[in-house]
Amino acid sequence: MNVPDGLLDTAWTVFAWVVFAATALLAARRAPWRLLTDSARLNAFLAMIVALILLWHLQAGVKPGLSLHLLGATVFTLCFGWPLAFIGLSLVLLGVTLNGAAGWQAFAVNALLMAGVGVAVSHAAHRLVDRLLPAHLFVFIFCKGFFTSALALIAVGLASSLVFAVAGTYPGQYLMDEYLPYFFLLGFSEAWLSGMLSTLLAVYRPQLLADSGDALFSGRE
Repeated sequence: MNVPDGLLDTAWTVFAWVVFAATALLAARRAPWRLLTDSARLNAFLAMIVALILLWHLQAGVKPGLSLHLLGATVFTLCFGWPLAFIGLSLVLLGVTLNGAAGWQAFAVNALLMAGVGVAVSHAAHRLVDRLLPAHLFVFIFCKGFFTSALALIAVGLASSLVFAVAGTYPGQYLMDEYLPYFFLLGFSEAWLSGMLSTLLAVYRPQLLADSGDALFSGRE
């Protein structure tokens, strides 16, 4: 995560910018902007961006691009749906980049890895839970909040490792031994934090969740 400038060659960078531009345009067209007309949701949206900017600065790593930090993609998706979550996490990355913790040239690569993969996996897992499991508070907290957040973070680690390996930046065996395993450990921290926030939101602020109109929350608004 947080790929610095110059780590990937020009072809990867250009391709990432093309895909990022298309994804950002799609997210902007499908985003439920009306949600942000509500002051409470707008304040929550901005607060999450600021909190994640600070959280993304708390990272550890030993080599360029091989850094680790918490993500927050699952909670963002739970609250605002995938389009606004992708846009919000891209704004988080913008803040991190402005502070010098990430490169401008690699902005699209970082956005696709952290915002794109994290939000895509969270959204897909949420839809799968809706289809296969009953609408229950326990299911919401542990499946949509706890387990999905760990899965999203691990998926970002897998995607990052795959990009580095295919691009020839680092040997695949080195990534498997010295980088990828730490995402499984960090996934527990991501799961606990997201599970706790999901619980607090579901119990005390269900109106801030994208699923607040579902039967699970209909009696709690």
